[in-house]
Amino acid sequence: MQLNHYIDHTILKPTTLLSDIEKVCAEAKEYGFAAVCIPPPFIKICKEILQGTSVKVATVIGFPFGYSAVEAKLAEILLAMVDGVDELDVVVNIMAIKNNDWLYVSNEINHIIPVVKSKGKTIKVIIESGVLTQDELLRCCELYGAAGIDYLKTSTGYAEKGATVEAVRTMRKNLPPGVQIKASGGIRTYEFAKELVDAGATRLGCSASVAIVNQQPLTGTGY
Repeated sequence: MQLNHYIDHTILKPTTLLSDIEKVCAEAKEYGFAAVCIPPPFIKICKEILQGTSVKVATVIGFPFGYSAVEAKLAEILLAMVDGVDELDVVVNIMAIKNNDWLYVSNEINHIIPVVKSKGKTIKVIIESGVLTQDELLRCCELYGAAGIDYLKTSTGYAEKGATVEAVRTMRKNLPPGVQIKASGGIRTYEFAKELVDAGATRLGCSASVAIVNQQPLTGTGY
């Protein structure tokens, strides 16, 4: 299986350097990755570097914990769109989910979706599946599946548990066909990446992208 077109080549560490961004973009062009996923301040430079290629520029909103106010997330989204972003990976308010405040969760996405869709951008909603109960995961599938999102994404990579095959299977079974799945968090080998795709993921968030597509064993923290 050729995984390169599934991969969002990712660097989101708080110590990210411009040289890191240039390297990620060069690798994305070389390997034909679907997108680069980078911190918001680097959107403009990524758009310049990747101009004329099919590689999309994605960034994160409300990252990594998701508990910033809706207004703050909207401001981040608007600034990212001004800078030319193609795809937005938005962390939802996990605290609201854990406190069973589904009205807040619903209001949040219903404020965000029209803004993103008005500019024709792609939205990936990050729910941090590794810290959710089965009931919470199913409720998220129902709520976000009906909201008009493009992707439901498993993880930020910052929680104690990242992507799992079981979570991806559950999401695929309970989401509308038009909502795709992005798996991220702890994907460091070709074998695991393939398992996630076989389970229903159509995007993979990875910092170990080059090693994965070359089927190389890798040690380290990854994304």
